[in-house]
Amino acid sequence: MLFNSTEFLFAFLPILLLVFFQLGKISQRLAAAWLALGSLFFYAWWNPVYVVLLLGSIAFNYTVGRALARGSDVGSARRKRLLVLGVTGDLALLGYFKYANFFVDTANTALGTHYGLANIVLPLGISFFTFTQIAFLVDAARGKAKEFNFVHYSLFVTYFPHLIAGPVLHHAEMMPQFGQASTYRFSSTFLTAGLTMFALGLFKKVVLADGVAPYAAPIFSAAAQGDPVGLLQAWGGALAYTLQLYFDFSGYSDMAIGLSYMIGVRLPLNFNSPYKATSIADFWRRWHMTLSRFLRDYLYISLGGNRKGPARRYVNLMTTMLLGGLWHGAGWTFVIWGGLHGLALVVHQAWQGLRQRLGHDLTRSTATGRAASVALTFLVVVLGWVFFRATSFDAALALIKGMFGINGVSLPDVIGLRLGSLGTWLAAQGVAMTPGGGRNFVMTFVWIGALLPVVFWAPNTQQIMQRYQPALDQPEALAPGRITWQANPRWAMLMAVLLGCGLLSLSRPSEFLYFQF
Repeated sequence: MLFNSTEFLFAFLPILLLVFFQLGKISQRLAAAWLALGSLFFYAWWNPVYVVLLLGSIAFNYTVGRALARGSDVGSARRKRLLVLGVTGDLALLGYFKYANFFVDTANTALGTHYGLANIVLPLGISFFTFTQIAFLVDAARGKAKEFNFVHYSLFVTYFPHLIAGPVLHHAEMMPQFGQASTYRFSSTFLTAGLTMFALGLFKKVVLADGVAPYAAPIFSAAAQGDPVGLLQAWGGALAYTLQLYFDFSGYSDMAIGLSYMIGVRLPLNFNSPYKATSIADFWRRWHMTLSRFLRDYLYISLGGNRKGPARRYVNLMTTMLLGGLWHGAGWTFVIWGGLHGLALVVHQAWQGLRQRLGHDLTRSTATGRAASVALTFLVVVLGWVFFRATSFDAALALIKGMFGINGVSLPDVIGLRLGSLGTWLAAQGVAMTPGGGRNFVMTFVWIGALLPVVFWAPNTQQIMQRYQPALDQPEALAPGRITWQANPRWAMLMAVLLGCGLLSLSRPSEFLYFQF
């Protein structure tokens, strides 16, 4: 079931909320159980068979987690064995469903063999509920997980706003909320603020992300087919996908936080204007923030972090980002994408270290310097997204060649004719005039020109909703924007318009891009 579907909006959500708050007047335990059952139904809508897999994962991790939490021997051999058992079990499950065919295909390519596996259907959200539970096991082994109410734990894992595409949750930030009496009492403030966030997210997804998507797909398809893509078309396709992914994931993140806030539960912030980042490290503090937190806390630091000198820190960064890339998908393009970001982080760390040795004050900057840093970071991110989106390394390389002008510059001939003498001059300079594609070419850059200013200069949802603090761990430096939401008729009308635009665009609901991970 999709957040942007009629069955979710007009059947599942109102019934779930109505029954939840009615049960909350009678019994918190019943209301929590209803919410967990509703979340399982939400998941089963895709494929009921995989509910058994999800329940088995919950039972396994809950059992291991409780065993890890017993006693006070935090560093004992018993706990280490249990932790290894639990994490190995989770990774084995994830590895089979997500990576078995990838590893077999890679081995076949390397060895010239022809082994094969049956077609394995990837369960939705398996990466998210697996990572969520690995974090729980590690926290239990460290003595940080304290509450073991099975109903609340099941809800923690299955909670429908996060189950399919994140955020990756921590046991300590969610379990206390499920135990609070206020969570089970209806609040008009929570409902209206949550609905506002949901409306903003729905508009981002179905109007903006789905609107620009048709101008990215043909360019990547042409590159995959081996067609030479010109400079302008290549950049148009890459930027269109960059914006599609931005508004798709931003929209999902807003919708998830908004849905949860209607219930009175705050999810951790997962998206904070990442294209405004001034460095690649800053980008990862803003993009998929809970995944970055997981990779930092449970992988990078476990590998030694920055405690063993610069060389080891760079190795740890590369290892973390390579595995982070592989987490996103079972393909070498994702590994390369992770490696590019790892290399960018290494260069950033080395540059910061050099500046410190030269005596530069890293806390000071100029407007020009910040603008240049944002532009350079954005350029690196766009180039990385090419590998993230491309179906193969060759397809990505073909598009990269176009972006660097190796395939030349071309314009649709209908545009060249409209340019008059300028078109003639451009043709004399070597700009090729190709038949067809004029409308798509123009609309691509109309969408890019309309959306880029929103990305870089408009306040984000967290700034608009800052007064209500709908998400956990909002950055302290996040100042309220000049546009702030208030519960008044003017805002109600604006949100009704945005929600109406979103609902009118639901004729063919599309999946969120992060569903595939």
